[in-house]
Order: sequence, then C-alpha cells, then structure tokens
Amino acid sequence: MGRLFGTDGVRGVANADLTAELALGLSVAAAHVLGDAGAFEGHRPVAVVGRDPRASGEFLEAAVIAGLASSGVDVLRVGVLPTPAVAYLTGALGADLGVMLSASHNPMPDNGIKFLARGGHKLADEIEDAIEEQYRQHAADASWTRPTGAAVGRVRDYDEGVDRYIAHLVAVLPNRLDGLRVVIDGAHGAAARISPDAFARAGAEVVHTLGADPDGLNINDGVGSTHLDRLRAAVVEHRADLGLAHDGDADRCLAVDAEGNEVDGDQILAILAVGMREAGTLRKNTVVATVMSNLGFKLAMEREGIDLVQTAVGDRYVLEAMKEHGYSLGGEQSGHVILLDHATTGDGTLTGLMLAARVAATKQPLADLAAVMTRLPQVLVNVKGVDKARAHTSEGLAEAVAAAEAELGSTGRVLLRPSGTEPLVRVMVEAAEAGQARAVAERLAEAVRTHLG
Repeated sequence: MGRLFGTDGVRGVANADLTAELALGLSVAAAHVLGDAGAFEGHRPVAVVGRDPRASGEFLEAAVIAGLASSGVDVLRVGVLPTPAVAYLTGALGADLGVMLSASHNPMPDNGIKFLARGGHKLADEIEDAIEEQYRQHAADASWTRPTGAAVGRVRDYDEGVDRYIAHLVAVLPNRLDGLRVVIDGAHGAAARISPDAFARAGAEVVHTLGADPDGLNINDGVGSTHLDRLRAAVVEHRADLGLAHDGDADRCLAVDAEGNEVDGDQILAILAVGMREAGTLRKNTVVATVMSNLGFKLAMEREGIDLVQTAVGDRYVLEAMKEHGYSLGGEQSGHVILLDHATTGDGTLTGLMLAARVAATKQPLADLAAVMTRLPQVLVNVKGVDKARAHTSEGLAEAVAAAEAELGSTGRVLLRPSGTEPLVRVMVEAAEAGQARAVAERLAEAVRTHLG
C-alpha cells in the first residue's frame, strides 16, 4: 500500500478508496499521535469537524466523529463550512485539532480527509507519516486502550460557526463594498450560501448567484472555479462590476471582470500585492508564488519594486515559505491565495472580499487593476508513458531544454518537471507569442519522449 496522505490530506473515491473504516481509523490514529505529541497535555482534547456538501460527507463525518469520541476527544460539529472556516474556528475556539471532509475541486464521487493542528494549521509531513503509521498499527492490532465511562468524548453541534466566520471576514476588510455589483459562483459547495452572505454584509449588491443550490451530488458540476463560462455570461448579463468563483471547499477564488474576462490567481496576487504595499501590510515587501506562476507576474512584480519568492508547486509549499520567513501574501495561479495576517490557509471568500475591496477603494474597474500584469502565452503539455525519474538526469533532454531557453531569451521561460502524483512529465513553455510557445512546447515534448521513452 502506498502513502495514504497526499499533498492535501487523504483523498479517493468515497466508499471505495476512502471508506468509513479508513476515516474512523485515521481519526483514532490522529488522536493518539497528537496526544502523544503533547498537544492534549493537561486538558480534555477538543476537535472541530466540518465538511463540504457531498453526500458521502454525511457518513464520513459520522465515522470521523466516532473515531475521535471513542479516543476521548470532545467534538464540535460545525456542519457544512469551507475548509478555511474550519481552520479559523479551530484556532479561534482553541481546539486541539480540526478535521475537514472535502475533495476540493474534485468531482462528487471523490472525498477527502484533512487534519489540522492546533491553531488551524496544516500538519507537518512527519506528523502525517506518524498518523499513517499509527493507523497501520491499529489495523494490525486492535487492542489499543479505549476510554470508557465519563472519559469518552462528547459531541455537540456548534451552530454559531457560520456567523462567527462571516463576522471575522467582514471585520478584517480594509473598507466596505458599498456600490459594487457582484456575481458569485459557489460551485454548489461549502461556500454556496456563506460567500453571498459575507459580500452582502460587507455592503456589496449580489445581483446573481450560480452554484448556490448544493444537493450533495452536484458539487463542482459545470460550475465553480474550474468552469467559468456561466460566470462570464452572468457578469455581462447582469452588468456586474465583477464575478467570483470558488471551488468545492472554497479555499480558492478566481475572478471575472465586467467584460467577462478571466482574472486568474496570478493577477489577483498582483492586485493585492500592490494594494498591500500601499497600505503598508505587505510584510518585507515580498509576495510568494510557485514556479508555475506566469512570467508576466514576475515581470510585473519587478516593475513594481516588489520582491518575489518562488516555491515548488503546491499551496503547502507557499505557506511553508510564508511562515518560515514572515511574509503576509502568497498564492498560486489556480486561485489559492493566502493572506496570512487573517487566515492560516487559502481562503476563497476572503480573497474575493479583499479583491472587491480594492476595486471599491480605488474606484477602478477590475480590468484596469488586472492590467498591472500582462499574462504571457503559456502552453502546458503532459507527456505520458515515459520514465519520469530520469527527467533531471538525462543529458540529451538537458541540451534540448537549454536550446529552447536560448531561443526564448528573456521574454520566455521553460519549466520541465515530473508529476508528483501521475506517471508523466509536464512541459510548460511561456513566450511572447502563443505560436512560439506552442511550437517550443511540442518540440520539447517530443524530446521528452525521445530521451525518456
């Protein structure tokens, strides 16, 4: 059996890969590992448990709660809430751990379990490894000591979670959104009702909503941050100032301007970086992004005099760099934006609110603000059926990459990397012209097949 934990918790097809037994066992293991690590020392442990609206979340939530309570952990069940809301409440309530059931932007049959440490932070890799090892030990030997009587965990609903989270979001805004007309796509997910409510409380007029009727089966189905066409059309039809799209667990946000043009995570980061610098809240005058960010973003930050730190792909690596060095803003092109002064993880609703606040404060259209950077044409080719382990050691492939970089010069970029989760190599090329980017990418893809096939 391979490693259970991926880059964002444990995911799989619910009731096939991710079963009730696995959810229960992992929860028991998490309680034991965190307890042994001293997280529960001197007091009765408390966990915050939330989920997105997937139908499978109902039985998985029951399994997680059973595992925690049977291990002596009291549970606050917050129901359907975004991942960042569970993270916020874990910290705000002084809980010892948080658990979120969601597969983010994945389709409905999938689900996932994500554990959060005290304060609402993601677990370190070594803690996840320890939980997995403990789970395997328990599976082999079920004779672990179980609390009885008054020592078993108690479960209660924490219905105040929604209002407390929304109040937090509105309170941290630098200005109100009065006068803004907004369309919101909630992906039939965890923020389907919360995000429109938060924008309304902040003063915006929510003129239309999409993906606002979750039924447990329709999450991410043709809506949300991975399907922007309906949002584009709605923004134009309702003459909105901007549109915002979340994913299933609402830890990401993409935007659409008044003309229906996409504003991606790089552009959102650029807009917020400039605004935070002007407000004096961009710590160390630095923004953190991944190596997949568009070259246009890097050039824009250089032009604006803002330092850029780039990490490996994945919001967890962005967050690690931010925490280690004390930065306040980071994110990914996909719309995971981390505002570390106000959240411990990417928060799509907070990101949308902050972006709208910038539009309201400057009285500039979103399109004008997004023009701070010019997206260079970017082509991504996935090359399957090759030996990805040799991607960084093949001399022939290295020569092909060097030749491509020489051809592109300072107005282009090549990124070639093996996938961390699939048997393939990703080839990404940026250039001033789309045709050149496509031609170079296809040439490099063929070189990958030749040298790694």
